[in-house]
Amino acid sequence: MSQHALAPRIGRVGVWHGGLGRLPAAVARRAAAEIERLGYGALWVGEGPTTKEAFTHAGLLLAATGRLTVATGIANIWARDAAAAQAATRTLAEAYDGRFLLGLGASHAPLVGARGHTYAKPLAAMRGYLDAMDGAAYEGPAPAAEPGRVLAALGPKMLELARDRASGAHPYFVPVAHTARAREVLGDGPLLAPEQAVLLESDPATARALAREHHVSRYLTLSNYVGNLRRFGFDDEDFAGGGSDRLVDALVAWGDVDAIRRRVRDHLDAGADHVAVQPLTAEATDAGLGQLTELAPALLAD
Repeated sequence: MSQHALAPRIGRVGVWHGGLGRLPAAVARRAAAEIERLGYGALWVGEGPTTKEAFTHAGLLLAATGRLTVATGIANIWARDAAAAQAATRTLAEAYDGRFLLGLGASHAPLVGARGHTYAKPLAAMRGYLDAMDGAAYEGPAPAAEPGRVLAALGPKMLELARDRASGAHPYFVPVAHTARAREVLGDGPLLAPEQAVLLESDPATARALAREHHVSRYLTLSNYVGNLRRFGFDDEDFAGGGSDRLVDALVAWGDVDAIRRRVRDHLDAGADHVAVQPLTAEATDAGLGQLTELAPALLAD
């Protein structure tokens, strides 16, 4: 599926939400319905080794909504074999009129190890997984259109694979400079849908402290993200102490509504087709709906 088929359906701004995987299903369903009511085009849900399974979670959210695209951001290729992923993708795409978008990723060594697998050669693993998906037999009812899929691509080789074997890329934990580089690699056709963490907090010290504690510091423990950030001029000093101010400011859009709108616009101007905003909150039970409600008029007006 090309950019031209996916982009109009998901719109220019969606929501990335990892926390829904830790909330009761009834709460998550209400949150998805509210995100749809606010006008966001897509809801991206994460998958961790101790949270809800990606496809069943997506099915719960699709059942609670009528227009919203629900995307996995990402489904871990080590969590299920390729035939199961292909069958699940086609099941949800057929049942919900093409509103399911598959995001696939090779994950990270500690998370893969926690599942009992050996993390090695992620590019080759992803290529083999896509081969197996494409070759898997499926006898269930076919969706009206071939389901889209995007890859959690950071480096140039994975971006090239996303260009050649998928509908595009869904980068996570990246600065705007990565979006510009990714568009260069992908070219004009494929979808580019980066995640952008956001925080409605205008006090610099408070905003950066919250961003470090609830977002940046946890991802700096994963070598894939650190290695990718080095490509954009960040170094060991930026990775110390939960992240330098410079790094936090590059990865988290904080401030008032206009500041966050500008960051989303920066990604779009750099070549993104869609930006998935992730509302950061101090409490795990807070779905961030207050921030999303306040942001919606500005983010969805463009």
